[in-house]
Amino acid sequence: MKQLPVSILFEMREGELVPKSELGKHSLANYLKNVEEGTLIQVTYEEQSTDGTYAQISKLQACTRELSKHLGYTHDEIKDIVKHKANLYTSEGELKSFAQCSKEELSLAIQSALDLGEQVDFPLL
Repeated sequence: MKQLPVSILFEMREGELVPKSELGKHSLANYLKNVEEGTLIQVTYEEQSTDGTYAQISKLQACTRELSKHLGYTHDEIKDIVKHKANLYTSEGELKSFAQCSKEELSLAIQSALDLGEQVDFPLL
């Protein structure tokens, strides 16, 4: 089974990228131990900011895509369910696009997708 994307915060130290926390080190090691020899891995480097990140949106899209396949809903229907569970609404009461979300909002959406997976006995991690 294909692994879901993993996001790890790194810090530049003496010209080297080093995981920022012990959890990041553990997550990286855990991810890599499950990768078969010869597998291609795409890495995207992005400076940390308060806006949502490409990695968060990628992980969220992967989660919602897997849930839609498992549950038989369209991808858009699952995204709307996740947005509703994460309470992602504009000031006009419309569901937000993931591209409009802050880092914190995307974290809530990812957790909502993971929770949904658990509720339907389809863990996403």
